[in-house]
Amino acid sequence: MSRTRTPVVTGWFAGEGDDFRLLGTRCSACASVFFPREDAFCRNPGCSGGELVEVPLSRRGRVWSYTDSRYRPPSPYVSDRELEWEPYALIAVELAAERLVVLGQTVPGVAVADLTVGMEVEVVPGVLNEDAETTWTTWHWRPTGVTA
Repeated sequence: MSRTRTPVVTGWFAGEGDDFRLLGTRCSACASVFFPREDAFCRNPGCSGGELVEVPLSRRGRVWSYTDSRYRPPSPYVSDRELEWEPYALIAVELAAERLVVLGQTVPGVAVADLTVGMEVEVVPGVLNEDAETTWTTWHWRPTGVTA
């Protein structure tokens, strides 16, 4: 049986493998970049506003901070309440080119003990949850040089 692959949040990421990217928006007037994407107006208070254009974000960044999630987040987080909760590492990654910090989970198998501030990581496709019909897709951060 084939599951439908469904993004957890539509329009925040696209692609597969080496073409996988987080998607932000850039203001044509001030060049500010936003993630999560902004489609209504420029959030820069010093900008009178311009067209917001979708842009792929850098694939790599550096760990800015990290922690672990020891509890099941509340809804709308998608998880099977029948299964035991598995803690995961959560990291904030600084994308130098965009001057943004983006939060996300690490790939399975990478724990807080494996992380250090400043280490290089890359964004890769991930799975948040699966049920009988759907694979809920997201992004994960993976230390560079790790193939897990």
